[in-house]
Amino acid sequence: MNKNLFKIIIGILAVYLIIRFSLHMFPGHYCKISGYTQGTTYHITYKSRNNIIILKKEVDSVLADFDHSLSTYLPGSIISRINRNDTNVFTDKYFRVVFRKAQEVYKATDGAFDITVAPVVNAWGFGFTTGSTADSTLIDSLLQYVGMDKVKLEDDRVIKKYPQTMLDVNAIAQGYSVDVVSDYLKSKGIASYLVEIGGEVRTKGRNPKNMRWTIGIDKPIENNFTPGRILQTKIRISNGSIATSGNYRSFYEKNGIKYTHSINPKTGYPVMSNLLSATVKASDCMTADAYATAFMVMGLEKTIAFLKQHHELQAYLIYSDKNGQFRSYVTGKLKCKLRR
Repeated sequence: MNKNLFKIIIGILAVYLIIRFSLHMFPGHYCKISGYTQGTTYHITYKSRNNIIILKKEVDSVLADFDHSLSTYLPGSIISRINRNDTNVFTDKYFRVVFRKAQEVYKATDGAFDITVAPVVNAWGFGFTTGSTADSTLIDSLLQYVGMDKVKLEDDRVIKKYPQTMLDVNAIAQGYSVDVVSDYLKSKGIASYLVEIGGEVRTKGRNPKNMRWTIGIDKPIENNFTPGRILQTKIRISNGSIATSGNYRSFYEKNGIKYTHSINPKTGYPVMSNLLSATVKASDCMTADAYATAFMVMGLEKTIAFLKQHHELQAYLIYSDKNGQFRSYVTGKLKCKLRR
């Protein structure tokens, strides 16, 4: 046999064996699903195994059930009925999980995260009702109804101290919806996936290149409304969640003053801070989402001090220095995950 022909046959055989070995080690193929939910988009990439295919309508059904519990924009949702003081409404699992996590973060952050701030958020025009008519008199009158010490869960019902107290879980529910969809994929036997809803992300396993998933962190500049368009940096993770909160997208100007959507639950006023965005990595996206929001209220110095005491959380903080230049603070364990 011609030596060159023999080499070609051996080469083809080697490639064949490599492909067969790869399929044995990494069976299945990657699928993608995308759609709309909660006023934003979602994107899912997952590795199918054993011919398991997740349909878009399945994901949409899970998210519809979720919204029926926690969307303040649906009049018939559980949270909307609670806000209207409907005496016939009982909470469900989704609501109870979010409420208890909110209580946990409220206590840990000394009230910087507070889902009862809804009346004040609405007054400033960032909530689920029309607003932007806030003044000191109105804010002072509303603050008496703010505080998680004024609301509790009892026998699957929400008990309020004041009927004027309202709940807004938008700063935690989107992260939780990522966890809910991720858990659904897991229940179907999916071992590798990325779930992203409105910029909040949870990953497990490896991406289609058999590498860690790469998550972009947006540069906190005005008019950067499209996630991933202008990036500050990228993070590579295999298992975990990433959530970001910032003041560079949600704000309005009135009489020459810029009002941001981060409201301090204690003062009732938008936060004035050099902290521009907070990206948090945690084991679940609900926790990451809640703390990212809390950190924007706490500000740079308090957040750094908090992170030094809570090593279960990792964070990438972007802030402006006295000259207006972007600077970043990164916790130790997250530094090695940054993609250069």
